[in-house]
Amino acid sequence: MTDTPTILITGATDGLGRALADGLAAEGARLILHGRSREKLERAASEIAGEHGGRAPAIAVADLADLKQVRDLSAQVADLTDHLDGLVSNAGIGSGEPDGRSRRLSADGYELRFAVNYLAGFDLTLRLLPLLAASSAARVVYVASLGQHPIDFSDVMLEHHYSGSRAYGQSKLAQITAGFVLAERLAASAITVNSLHPATYMPTKMVLEEIGHSIDTLEVGEAATRRLVSDASLAGITGRFFDRTQEARANAAAYDPQARSRLWQLSLELTGAPDVR
Repeated sequence: MTDTPTILITGATDGLGRALADGLAAEGARLILHGRSREKLERAASEIAGEHGGRAPAIAVADLADLKQVRDLSAQVADLTDHLDGLVSNAGIGSGEPDGRSRRLSADGYELRFAVNYLAGFDLTLRLLPLLAASSAARVVYVASLGQHPIDFSDVMLEHHYSGSRAYGQSKLAQITAGFVLAERLAASAITVNSLHPATYMPTKMVLEEIGHSIDTLEVGEAATRRLVSDASLAGITGRFFDRTQEARANAAAYDPQARSRLWQLSLELTGAPDVR
């Protein structure tokens, strides 16, 4: 990673993403902030520049519930930089409010939580690999969860027995599983790929509206995530899942070679993303 790393954070206008942007800006990183609202992004960029000095972070607007906009997002990022030292795939929706508890579909007709929490990040990562490879040592970090549910490949879009918690857990396990596959396909000296459960029930909008209380502080989650992005001691560490700052085991399905292969192929088919050999 370069002395002034360039890092893209998805879902950077509030919650963990916004806190992480502050933490990385304080370390001197050059940031690209993603969000759905240009107004919120411009406000966040202005506030970060005012607090930490230097030029304001760049911004990129896209709704991750639409894969066309995900493709557009990768093009926006390529217009902003010729390399990426870090990608933090943080944007997502929880198991219930404020995004609703009923089954909903993305613009592409996919179950919404699977689409936003998993497919968008999968697609974006593969499309940004050339920019990541242009760095001396890049890091991909997936903000996942201990809340994981095995994928039913006969009903991936959860047309039967739907619940928000099952949909959320499936999307998060998919993140972790695909991260393991990607890590195996990339040289750790060039690009590392790790996932983490940053903290439990941080006081974010989705937690407070659905659960009504928090357990861990936002600072706990921000520090754990930033560690994976910038801690020099983690150089070359790849294909891991962390519970906060401790390496942990994901759901057993994430280590099943058949499940990994099926998920990877399905994800390529659903997104049209370029494969990694």
